[in-house]
Amino acid sequence: MATSSSCSSLKQHFLVFLIVIISSIINSPVNGCFTSIFSFGDSLTDTGNLLELSISESTKPPHSAFLPYGCTFFHRPTGRFCDGRLVIDFLAEALGFSFLPPFYGSKSGKWEKFQQGANFAVAGATALNSSFLAEQGIHSVSTNISLGVEVNSFKHLLPSLFSSSSNCKELLRKSLIVMGEVGGNDYNHAFKQGKNIENIRRLVPLVVDIISLSIKELIELGAVTFLVPGNFPIGCSPSLLTNFHGSEKDQYDPLTGCLTWLNQFSQHHNELLRKELENIRNLHPQINIIYVDYYKASTPFYQSPKNYGFKETLKACCGIGGLYNYDPLIYCGYPPLKQCCNDPSSYISWDGIHFTEVVNKWLAHTVFEELMNTIPRLGSLCPLSTVNKLRILYPMFGV
Repeated sequence: MATSSSCSSLKQHFLVFLIVIISSIINSPVNGCFTSIFSFGDSLTDTGNLLELSISESTKPPHSAFLPYGCTFFHRPTGRFCDGRLVIDFLAEALGFSFLPPFYGSKSGKWEKFQQGANFAVAGATALNSSFLAEQGIHSVSTNISLGVEVNSFKHLLPSLFSSSSNCKELLRKSLIVMGEVGGNDYNHAFKQGKNIENIRRLVPLVVDIISLSIKELIELGAVTFLVPGNFPIGCSPSLLTNFHGSEKDQYDPLTGCLTWLNQFSQHHNELLRKELENIRNLHPQINIIYVDYYKASTPFYQSPKNYGFKETLKACCGIGGLYNYDPLIYCGYPPLKQCCNDPSSYISWDGIHFTEVVNKWLAHTVFEELMNTIPRLGSLCPLSTVNKLRILYPMFGV
């Protein structure tokens, strides 16, 4: 009969063994599903491209190049428009990859570092090209890069990574493509520049068409798995709330304080995007297109903030002035705004436009959940051993 001390010893050895096994699972790449990740979009996904472009072009660095940007996780600015990590960072971590390196600013002779993926998202990028927007009287603020430019940059990179088109197709077959969120700047620029709501609504099908064309281009190149996020409830953004401050009382949601008509605009974009993605699925039934409903995922933050630990829902953590702690003429990171709130994790908005790291982590949970729901249906792309491995990782990915 075993003594209590020997039983205790066995339990301790088992726990140590279990910890070692789980640690090896967490820290090793999730092989078999994706060998690389390529992402496109704007500042919500930019891991340093706008900063790198400013360095290579000797222009004024973006405000994300200065503290307090990066203060929560990196403890230094990285070019991310956040106090810490973005959704794409959490996704890469969960799938066993390093953070995606920014593509722009890199030298062509050093492109081998992109074998496991690259980030083409640029802060301020639009879906529609800047010349078309300018014809509509809508002017890009920080960059002239559009989704089409990002996709062309990706196509330019591919021959440098592989010598043949067959190798290229094989890479893309095993890659995860993150398409956006993109299109938000097309609308935000128009709203902030005083364009009529009906004219802005006319942009929506054009934006969705560009996203669709970009996906189809990548399908032709060999890509088979896409994550495509929708738009957020922009009526809850401190920047747009400030822009439309003084609206009639009945235009605000009495529960959240968000502008209802702006949120309805986001829903309109998402509805058209979902319909177009379904059209692509019907045309290409072998392609995996995963729509991520950022609107649905983020709405509870505003409706039940205490459930998520939020004390401030409509104020910027790094901001100054007004009802929403946001001034469009004073950027977080530039003097005099070099400090932020004491606890970014209690705020939804980081700088009046972008989310805090903790919100990104919640959203990444939603992305990963959608991916988990789809992976078992991916057949040969993901062997059973990998699916089981992800199921072990999944409960630990919670916030």
